[in-house]
Amino acid sequence: MRLSTKGRFAVTAMIDVGLRANAGPVSLADIAARHHISLSYLEQLFSKLRQDGLVASTRGPGGGYNLAKDAALITVADIVGAVEGAAADPDAPESATEPDAGAAAMTAELWASLNAKMVAYLQSITLQALVNEQRERGVEVERKPARRGIYKQPQSESVRPSTPNSVFALGGLLLSRR
Repeated sequence: MRLSTKGRFAVTAMIDVGLRANAGPVSLADIAARHHISLSYLEQLFSKLRQDGLVASTRGPGGGYNLAKDAALITVADIVGAVEGAAADPDAPESATEPDAGAAAMTAELWASLNAKMVAYLQSITLQALVNEQRERGVEVERKPARRGIYKQPQSESVRPSTPNSVFALGGLLLSRR
């Protein structure tokens, strides 16, 4: 299993969706703004997460993404495996980047063992545990979802100047104060 920025961003975005699980669909634009992640990058990640059945999408105004399963059933290994494109199989061989096959064979057991421990650790952490950890740290979630769609813009009141706009108005103002 590989750990990269892609996996880190996916876990961060899934925690965000998990925190707002009871507030309706979460838009990718909102996630992008909160975590400073490119919207197009999030679209790619959530496409993979949706294909793996971790999130469900809602279309239209007010749409976005919700968790497709209970957060307690989703592990970090599931999230990382979905976006990295590789199954979280501890026995799957990693591609050898060393040109010498003998050198790779000498350390293959070490890397296989390390990979198995990493996968086991990531499988032991649920999304619900990460969401609970964020709530314990005091992360505030807005109570009502952001207003999206078409709505009436507030009208501004016209501004009346309090200063005279001509010499005659100034003269009239000075005479009225006497």
